[in-house]
Amino acid sequence: MLNLSGKNALVTGIANNRSIAWGIAQQLHQAGANLGITYLPDDKGKFEKKVSDLVEPLKPSLFLPCNVENDEQIQATFEAVKKEWGKLDILIHCLAFAHREDLTGDFSNTSRAGFKKALEVSTYSLVQLSGAAKPLMTEGGSILTLSYLGAVRAIPSYNVMGVAKAGLEASVRYLSSELGPHNIRVNGISAGPIRTLASSAVGGILDMIRHVETVAPLRRTVTQLEVGNTAAFLCSDLSSGITGQIIYVDAGYEIMGM
Repeated sequence: MLNLSGKNALVTGIANNRSIAWGIAQQLHQAGANLGITYLPDDKGKFEKKVSDLVEPLKPSLFLPCNVENDEQIQATFEAVKKEWGKLDILIHCLAFAHREDLTGDFSNTSRAGFKKALEVSTYSLVQLSGAAKPLMTEGGSILTLSYLGAVRAIPSYNVMGVAKAGLEASVRYLSSELGPHNIRVNGISAGPIRTLASSAVGGILDMIRHVETVAPLRRTVTQLEVGNTAAFLCSDLSSGITGQIIYVDAGYEIMGM
């Protein structure tokens, strides 16, 4: 039986009730994990309240601002984890961003600033957060990130995010090699297209979902909770022999040739 009781889990990337991170947080909570939630702070505090209201039923013991482009906020986040919990068992990385204009048109027209932005937020943040989590995972742990098929195939209107996800998947492998001797496992879930705040920036997302529903072996796409179930498994002792892997949760779409 999947049981995360006594495990401390830090979840990043919840934006609203459509977020995949929200589905993951729900399933970790259901399995008994003690949750910490980070949010992207804004000047007016509207985002903080929105996320706070959403996660209140999960009763997180930590609720922290963390902009991964701000080194001081990252340091403060993990200092708070150390002070409140003493150790960290699970890190959920659900962070990605690219400017809308860098997801459309010719990939060769990607701006230098846009390329840097996408790679910093979507890829480097996993490396940086994993480095901060490492000394707190004193009893081993599990680090999990989210990818997409666009990391390994050319997907229309995905452009620079595909490159960022490819870098993310490579980072999973390098981090798993580094952290494995510390009994820290690093994996990724490549989820099928789901209508979220992040995916809304991808042109034709609804067409992509309809295509998956037509072609995938299960003749449907997946839900946040299905991704959350796999995440909970990968964060549990039931997956103790799995690291460095990208697990497809996409109703089987990835296997299809046409």
